[in-house]
Formats: sequence, structure tokens, C-alpha cells
Amino acid sequence: MQVIANILIALVALIHLYIVVLEMFLWTTPRGQKAFGLTPEFAEASKALAANQGLYNGFLAAGLIYALIRQDFGASVLFTVFVIVAGIYGTFTASRKIFFVQVVPGSLALLFVLLAG
Repeated sequence: MQVIANILIALVALIHLYIVVLEMFLWTTPRGQKAFGLTPEFAEASKALAANQGLYNGFLAAGLIYALIRQDFGASVLFTVFVIVAGIYGTFTASRKIFFVQVVPGSLALLFVLLAG
């Protein structure tokens, strides 16, 4: 169970690192605009806000990586719960796609962390 939990935590961390790149560096590019369904004008106007969001996603990834390296049960639970809560909020306020990108992988990781713990 621990191996599966570790793989899922790593996957969730990688997802969030990718989100960091999209939000902080690619927001105004065609790739970033396509990923978030943005117009070029909105992307340009909101790029500072997106970079801030990216930073928060980076903190989630950092926490997950820390938990993985340290094999810290408490940090694993804490950061997967943070991911799930942020994903639920995003699902209701931004896009239903967030449920599948963030909530489902985070929930699976949390489930296996709890089963392994």
C-alpha cells in the first residue's frame, strides 16, 4: 500500500508542478490560454493573479514532495487534504474539470496514505 501511496503522492505533486508552470510562465501563451479557456486579453490582464495562484500550487507541490521524501504520514495527510479542499473550491468556482485533475487524484492519494498508515 505504501508504494501505491507514494506513487499517487508523486503524481499529485507532478500535476501541481505542471499547474505552476502553466500559471506562472505559460499563462499568456497559446498553451496556457487553451488549458484555462482564456482569451488573449483576459490572460494578459490577469497574469499577475495567475502567477500568484501558481505560487500557491507550488507550495502544495513542495509540501507533497516533502511528505514523500520524509515519508511523513502527517504531512502526507495534510497536503493531500489541502489539495482536495482547493480542488473542491475550484470545481465550484472555476471549472468542473478541476474535480478530475485535482480532487480525484488527491482523494486516491489520501485513501492510499490512510490505508498504508
